[in-house]
Amino acid sequence: MAEFAVWAPKPGVVTLEVAGATHPMTATVGGWWHAEVPAAPDARYGFLLDDDPQVLPDPRSARQPDGVHAPSQRWDAGAARWTDQGWTGRDLRGGVLYELHIGTFTDAGTFTAAIDKLDYLVDLGVDAVELMPVNAFAGDRGWGYDGVLWYAVHEPYGGPDGLVAFVDACHARGLAVLIDAVFNHLGPSGNYLPRFGPYQSEHANPWGPGINIAGPDSDEVRRYILDCALRWMRDFHADGLRLDAVHALVDTTAIDLLEELACETDRLADTLGRPLTLIAESDANNPRLITPRAAGGYGLTAQWDDDIHHALHAAVTGERQGYYADFGSLQTLATTLRHGFFHAGTYSSFRRRRHGRPLDTTAETGIPATALLAYTCTHDQVGNRALGDRPSATLSAGQLALSAALVLTSPYTAMLFMGEEWGTGTPFQFFSSHPEPELARATVEGRRREFAEHGWDAETVPDPQDPATFQRSKLDWGELSSGEHARLYRCYRDLIALRHTDADLADPWLPRMRIDVDEAARWIVVHRGALAIIANLGETPATVPVTGEVVTAWAPPTLGAEATTVDGQSFAILRTARHR
Repeated sequence: MAEFAVWAPKPGVVTLEVAGATHPMTATVGGWWHAEVPAAPDARYGFLLDDDPQVLPDPRSARQPDGVHAPSQRWDAGAARWTDQGWTGRDLRGGVLYELHIGTFTDAGTFTAAIDKLDYLVDLGVDAVELMPVNAFAGDRGWGYDGVLWYAVHEPYGGPDGLVAFVDACHARGLAVLIDAVFNHLGPSGNYLPRFGPYQSEHANPWGPGINIAGPDSDEVRRYILDCALRWMRDFHADGLRLDAVHALVDTTAIDLLEELACETDRLADTLGRPLTLIAESDANNPRLITPRAAGGYGLTAQWDDDIHHALHAAVTGERQGYYADFGSLQTLATTLRHGFFHAGTYSSFRRRRHGRPLDTTAETGIPATALLAYTCTHDQVGNRALGDRPSATLSAGQLALSAALVLTSPYTAMLFMGEEWGTGTPFQFFSSHPEPELARATVEGRRREFAEHGWDAETVPDPQDPATFQRSKLDWGELSSGEHARLYRCYRDLIALRHTDADLADPWLPRMRIDVDEAARWIVVHRGALAIIANLGETPATVPVTGEVVTAWAPPTLGAEATTVDGQSFAILRTARHR
């Protein structure tokens, strides 16, 4: 006999269907329905609500072999085959993360194919893989942020068994795994949860109705989110989560959902005997997310820091549109690197209001820099551009290298986006595969209209529904062995190795970092202990008042008695006298 349960406070009658046969369910306290019936371990099943003939998938389904509109399939997490019993986890603070999308990381776009690239990631030197969402969503291809069955693993990637094999293979190679989890909205195709209960709220966000985490009957919705988050780490052995757009979670309760999740994650870590990581994506520049709970914060491990990205991107590329308007100068870059946030209670011209709050970075007692993630690009910062073009489309190899040097020698936790380490020429464009013609058309028209409002020719914006858009976004691994691609890869590998081995780069306290800039000459020097990271963003050679032994460089610098000359669009790292 198998037990089935579903939270469905909305319908008056719930019927279970297993392998084509129907069974009555019994209502219990709190809107739950239960049934115990014979069922094969891999039986297909679903629920009928009232007199609606459509069989709906289980909101907590582990597997959707025929897509999110079809019945669910039983899957036993306890029967999964693991070989990682010796895995004790990794503390990822200060490490190097590698964000990737399973569907475009390889030609095949599966977990199995991605396993074949793990030795490459080990050789590169990264510490963890951060998977873009792998939850079930409508269609075969997409970014994963339109998930509708959060407990299921997207079948075209390999389903739950494929994810188990991938995580197990990562752990065998010493790589941790983070999973991107989206709890702020549900996708538009295959979202049947509102038929079961009050999962959605009246608070809309840019992607549709928000999630009911603070309104009437929200306790079970919160439990649905918490159980899903913990399940990725418990049943699939993930080492943590990246929490998508937490600023879109509207929580007016005394104990914020994020704080509750952090508490339960810490308890699970104690039970499992390995560290677990929670990294938030937030647009709010709010230190409370990463402030310890003992000091009144939520106690998350870290958060993405878009200010660092914006300051670096604007300084190197010269772009000033949209949210780059307040960035661009080297002094702004220095301020952001030195303090973590640029907008810290300061006016944002993009938002037309004050934004953010200062971080307490007091050495030894404040928030360490490792609680913030630094990066030159992410799936958002590339894919949300009109053409999905990467920095490599317009920047020289030297500019890409110096950007990488400033990130990888910083005191922040570093993250790469797949392919950036060799300056891949492939874009990462927005793609989807909604099966409903009207929704597909609306997706295409909406995206083109959005960019047309900002001056783009709508016809040049790639069609998200066109399979060619997806195919263009796949990495071209053949680039890796050629010319400047290979040279840039070696540069990244050397920088990561230096990051892992030099004690000065392990210091997480921002007050111990000193930064010099020359706006006119376009150079910036970051002093970290005995290391001086010199980046010349100008086009001509610059002479910088720093001397020492060359550790690594994009182009060999010219060393003088009192100064070093660095080529334009290049960097050099010198070992000098200590500056404390």
